[in-house]
Amino acid sequence: MSFQGTDTYVATADLSLAVNAAVTLQRPLLVKGEPGTGKTRLAEELARSLDTRLITWHVKSTTKAQQGLYEYDAVSRLRDSQLGVEGVHEVRNYLRKGKLWEAFEAEQRIVLLIDEIDKADIEFPNDLLQELDRMEFYVYETDETIRARQRPVVVITSNNEKELPDAFLRRCFFHYITFPDAETLRKIVAVHFPEIERSLVDEALAVFFQLREVPGIKKKPSTSELIDWLKLLLADRLPAAALRERDPAKAIPPLYGALLKNEQDVQLLERLAFMHRRQVR
Repeated sequence: MSFQGTDTYVATADLSLAVNAAVTLQRPLLVKGEPGTGKTRLAEELARSLDTRLITWHVKSTTKAQQGLYEYDAVSRLRDSQLGVEGVHEVRNYLRKGKLWEAFEAEQRIVLLIDEIDKADIEFPNDLLQELDRMEFYVYETDETIRARQRPVVVITSNNEKELPDAFLRRCFFHYITFPDAETLRKIVAVHFPEIERSLVDEALAVFFQLREVPGIKKKPSTSELIDWLKLLLADRLPAAALRERDPAKAIPPLYGALLKNEQDVQLLERLAFMHRRQVR
């Protein structure tokens, strides 16, 4: 296997190398980077390039590692026993399989995405060490060990909201997706908008990078937000000149709601515009 990206996903040479190295080493690929840089999309496109299924485990702040293995519904079993429901003596009827169990049962090699692992409790990654390392886990209720039939390709994403344990990091192949440069962004834009005018892309990227470089901005616009913004510019038929000739005293670009995501950043740009107007006077 050699992943080089797909027709709908631009993978840099470093990212392709990381994916292929993780697969060769049979280790989970831990991907970090700014929100909106395509971490989740990577797993989706990797599954598509392998022509296989993607199993996604979305992690939340309340997610426990055990939920990825299985959950035993003792309450339902007790209720059914009181009602005399048939099959209550078979404990398997009350085991809910988690995403790891589902991945381990697959007949072919699949891609397992553990998305935003840093949202969970700090102990969450450590609780999965053995399962991800040995590709097996023990079911106490049935006294059996579930082993992976085909070792899945595991992709783990993190937005770096909290540090991950060293023991967990040692078992992963790590890659940080750096923010794309202008040339890579052009390739990404071309994938989404093959017919877009180059002049519009040039002006949009200039405004986009200027926004990202504004001192004190809280939430820098990401790649996905650039794509949304360009989609709106095309829908409204705004020419490149509308961006090129924009009054610097206004500071905020047209349709800014696709780029700026909080009122603090909007107010910051408004203050910069106000200071510019005063300097002009």
